[in-house]
Amino acid sequence: MDWLQMAHVRKQELIEELQQLIQIESVKDERNFSDLMPFGAGPKAALDFMLQKGAAQGMKTKNIDQMAGHIEMGQGEEIVGVLCHVDVVPAGNLQSWTYPPFEGHVVDGKLFGRGAIDDKGPTIAAWLAMKMIHDADIPLKKRVRMIIGTDEESGFRCVDRYFEKEEMPTIGFAPDADFPLINAEKGIAHLIFSGKEKRASDEQLISFHAGKRINMVPDEATATLKYADSCANENFQKYLTENNVEGTYTETENGIIIVVKGKSAHAMEPEKGRNAAVYLAEFLQNTVITKQSKTFVDFIVKLFGNDHYGTALQFHFEDEMSGPTTLNPGIVAFDECGASIEISMRYSVTYPFEEKITKAQMLLQQEAFTLDVASNSIPHYVGEDDELVHTLLQVYRKYSNDYSKPLSTGGGTYARVMEKGVAFGMLFPGEPDVAHQADEFVDIENLIKATAIYAEAIVKLATN
Repeated sequence: MDWLQMAHVRKQELIEELQQLIQIESVKDERNFSDLMPFGAGPKAALDFMLQKGAAQGMKTKNIDQMAGHIEMGQGEEIVGVLCHVDVVPAGNLQSWTYPPFEGHVVDGKLFGRGAIDDKGPTIAAWLAMKMIHDADIPLKKRVRMIIGTDEESGFRCVDRYFEKEEMPTIGFAPDADFPLINAEKGIAHLIFSGKEKRASDEQLISFHAGKRINMVPDEATATLKYADSCANENFQKYLTENNVEGTYTETENGIIIVVKGKSAHAMEPEKGRNAAVYLAEFLQNTVITKQSKTFVDFIVKLFGNDHYGTALQFHFEDEMSGPTTLNPGIVAFDECGASIEISMRYSVTYPFEEKITKAQMLLQQEAFTLDVASNSIPHYVGEDDELVHTLLQVYRKYSNDYSKPLSTGGGTYARVMEKGVAFGMLFPGEPDVAHQADEFVDIENLIKATAIYAEAIVKLATN
């Protein structure tokens, strides 16, 4: 089968279905949810969209508690899993987007929109691959099951529930990362630093807020001060210029409001963003003078100023198979309830997690903050000599002529919930990784190529 030619023939179908999926604003709704839409209306609508597509093709579909579902074709005892997600992170600052994030504009060979590369584009590529196999009547010895989640960006509760009720695939892949293939995924921990005291009423800093999700670098931070000296605005403008960031300084009846704009990025690569919370804290170090206010901003800068590795608390660690451990302060707050900093920690496969956490907690005994672990997903690793890895690499190399070695990632994909699974594309080597950023896009020619790769990979896995 010439899967690449078949994918090219169906290019318009590929584009239109991706646009339709992007136009569903499938961001988790923290306030409006129910048993019928456990993560809000948007994620449910995206799940329904995919299941309706599967049913229209005559494939078997199943909805698991409105959290996840699957589309299945083929026969056999064993299952080849293709694990995708249709939820997306918030668009962030809309003014940072050249094209609206939930429309799917095609410009210069690229399709723009939130989820275009994470993970709606890869999902639609894998879906078209399944349709091409189905339409070609390829006899399969195994069932092929696309498992669709709706809470990947904020906790994996969707697939946790799914696998409470459904079979685990024998083997599988998640099209939600990079080619050639990712066989090592770092551990992902949600850490919370909490102030030991509530904010005093006479504090100069009234409030400080940045970030909505721990898996995104905050692109905006806002602080409200009761007062500041007469040079504060001038110093702020100088700070913005020196650090090449944008911001505003506004005097109101309720206080002085200071805003800093940064650059969003995925928490697995915090160095690719510009954390607005850290920039704002750094400016406030020379502006606030009351005890708790000063302690709060000093702590942020001490831990995260020019350092993504947690060196100040001896979190730093790296290994050959997965690289360095990184920390992203994704949600930062200081208000009447006190101070809190929520961290997405991506730690190396061989990281001594308990030892490192205990050490950091001991170091914090003399500080104004405590440290708690809210959640922890352990690392995932499939050896390079595994047959699954060999098969997928063989297919990828056929279409790319790229003989790169398997990779590691700080991102967490659904591969980690499988007993034997890896992340497989669809970002090609050399492509910019724009997941979780403004103007997220997918290259259409690469989307077509990925469709062909997924089709051949699924056939090989399901016929051997």
